Amino acid sequence: MDEIRIRDLTVFARHGVLPEETALGQKFLLSMTLRRPLRRAALTGGLSLSVDYAEACAFATQFMQEHTYALIESAAEALAAALLERYDICSVAVELKKPWAPIGLPLEGVSVYIERSWHTAYIALGSNLGDREGYLRSAVEALRTADGCRVQRVSSFIVTPPYGGVEQGDFLNGCLELRTRLEPMELLELLHGIESAAGRERLVRWGPRTLDLDILFYDGLVLDSSELTIPHPDMANRAFVLVPLSELAPQLRHPLTKKTVRQMLDEQTGGRALNGAPAIARPEAARGKIGKKKAPFWGLLRQFILLCRWPLCTPAPRRRSCPGSAS
Repeated sequence: MDEIRIRDLTVFARHGVLPEETALGQKFLLSMTLRRPLRRAALTGGLSLSVDYAEACAFATQFMQEHTYALIESAAEALAAALLERYDICSVAVELKKPWAPIGLPLEGVSVYIERSWHTAYIALGSNLGDREGYLRSAVEALRTADGCRVQRVSSFIVTPPYGGVEQGDFLNGCLELRTRLEPMELLELLHGIESAAGRERLVRWGPRTLDLDILFYDGLVLDSSELTIPHPDMANRAFVLVPLSELAPQLRHPLTKKTVRQMLDEQTGGRALNGAPAIARPEAARGKIGKKKAPFWGLLRQFILLCRWPLCTPAPRRRSCPGSAS
C-alpha cells in the first residue's frame, strides 16, 4: 500500500500522569503514516486523490492540543481513530514520542507506536419474534450510528423456515456489509449489546429470538477461540445466510475452503433457494409488509414484479480508495 509519511512533527501539548505535565505541558514529537492508493494522484496531479499533509499536520496539532490524556498510549489511539475518520485512508500508523519524559533518569525519550485500520465485516441478521422487520432495521441503524462503524450495504430481507429443529415461527433474515475500526471481539461485544437492547434472551439453542446478529466474515481473518469463530463455522450449511450474503458479495471467498459465497449457495440449493423458490426468495420483507400466504402462481408473480421493481440491495455512498475495503 502506498504511504504518506510525516516525521517528527513538534507539538506542545498537555498529556501525562503527573499534575505538572497537564498544567505546564511539554514537547511531543509526532510521526504519522497515512496509507492509501496514490497512483491516480501521481498521474493526474489531483490533490483530492491524495491527502493534504499540511492540513493533516494542522489537524493533528489541533487535536493533540485540544485533548488531554494521562497516557501517551491513549493519545495515540484517539488520534489514530480521528485520522481514520477524517481522511480517505485505509490504515494509519502513529508514533508519539515524549522526549522530556520526567522519570528522573537520563534518557533520549520514550515513544508509543500503533497501527490501526479499517476492516470489512459481513454481519448476518435474523428475527422471528415480534416486529421482525422493525428489529432488523433497528439493528442496521444501531450499527450505522455506532462509533467506528459504517454500514455500506444492506441486503433484501427474506422469510425463511426455522433452523435447528426447534418448533417456532418463520424467520426474517438479511445481511449487511460493515466497514469498521473495531477489532473482532470489540465488534462481537457491540453486536451482543444491540441484541440485548432488542430484548434478546439466550434460553434455547436455535430457539426463537427477537434479534440475532452474527459475524460471518471479517476481512480474510481466520479466528477460532472459545468466544468467537471467524468465518462463521456453520455458514456453508445455512441457505438463509448465503442467499442475502450472495446478494452483497457473491464472489467473496471463504479463507479456508476457498469457495465463493455463490459456490457455497449453489451447493446448498442447486441454484434453487428456500421452499423451491428462485434464489432471492420473498423479498417483500425488505420493503414493508410480510405478505400472507398466496396461491403458488400469484405468489411467484408477485415476487417477479417486486424483483423487477425494487433494487436487491440498498447501497450507501461509497468511496473506493482502499482495495478490499467497502468505503
